[in-house]
Amino acid sequence: MSLLTGSAPSSEASVPHAAHPLRIGPITLDAPVVLAPMAGITNTAFRRLCREYGAGLYVSEMITTRALVERNATTMRLITHHESETPRSIQLYGVDPATTEAAVRLLVDEDRADHIDLNFGCPVPKVTRKGGGAALPWKLGLFREIVTRAARAAGDVPLTVKMRKGIDADHLTFLDAGRIAEDAGVAAVALHARTASEFYSGTADWEAIAQLKQAVTDVPVLGNGDIWSGEDAVRMMAETGCDGVVVGRGCLGRPWLFGDLAAAFGAPGIRPDATLGFVAGAFRRHAELLVEFFEDEGRGCRDIRKHVAWYFKGYPVGGETRAALATASTLAEIDDLLASMDLEAPYPGTPAEGQRGRAGTPKRPALPDGWLTSREMTGDAARTLADAELDTSGG
Repeated sequence: MSLLTGSAPSSEASVPHAAHPLRIGPITLDAPVVLAPMAGITNTAFRRLCREYGAGLYVSEMITTRALVERNATTMRLITHHESETPRSIQLYGVDPATTEAAVRLLVDEDRADHIDLNFGCPVPKVTRKGGGAALPWKLGLFREIVTRAARAAGDVPLTVKMRKGIDADHLTFLDAGRIAEDAGVAAVALHARTASEFYSGTADWEAIAQLKQAVTDVPVLGNGDIWSGEDAVRMMAETGCDGVVVGRGCLGRPWLFGDLAAAFGAPGIRPDATLGFVAGAFRRHAELLVEFFEDEGRGCRDIRKHVAWYFKGYPVGGETRAALATASTLAEIDDLLASMDLEAPYPGTPAEGQRGRAGTPKRPALPDGWLTSREMTGDAARTLADAELDTSGG
């Protein structure tokens, strides 16, 4: 099944804006767009697929610094890029300055990355409970040391930071963290405009992105949160003054979003016609790339199962067909199922749009005992970080 192309399904971003490249250190992107790391999603297969549609920077799944330094076999596989991927971008998660520095140095010395990002945005309770992720910037000294040592170790490879607004509305950290990161020598800062307590719920606070842009003036500021279309990205940049956008859940089951984004910013990209045939072609290509990535047809076909609902959201695909796709174990089975669909079915509009992926509900953040009593580290707080480097993601 071929990957089809065509005109945009709607009028949004139908008149491209002037070309708007983004510079992150020595890297120039044709469009100011970054794919956000998502656990179990942004592997080589998905990154390659997104890249086929548009322009931007496509970041790896989050890699824990401890696992990288210990050269864990799975981790070493995850940091391996396909030859077509350039620039190569890897996101690291760490809580220990020395381990983070060592991980960055490994990537640089072994020429494994052209861009490195540090994640301080994970809201997952099992991470924040140990003082990691979005909880960590509350400890100003620790945050400063991690970022400073990492930036120094990165040398000529641009290092960036991704973070959240803070722990909750009463414990915001993004302005302090942004200024610290800028002073430490990072190449850009990105803000997911929610707190850890909001998880992915509600509406992103784009005003916070505007505030960060006013506070951080020497390096690009990227905005993240509620980018579902090229029109949303253009609006975020116009309303906040940010230099680029980071896209996460909006591209789940819609890798062609990067074509829409590229076109919205006047860069080359494939605009979808978004008929069911187009979507089926993208799904099939994704499955094929997963099989190549895992070097195992069965495993690749199992991995594509979690994408079924996202790809066919709003389309006239019956429950039996969806269920069969979610149990298919070969590409031939997938081909037969896709061929049984009404591939001429048009783009369904609103039912296929809007939020997708996890949202969650606001909740009290899980934190180490006494974490909020001081912005600096204490003996008890330091001990809680020992188990914080877990193979989880978010941001």
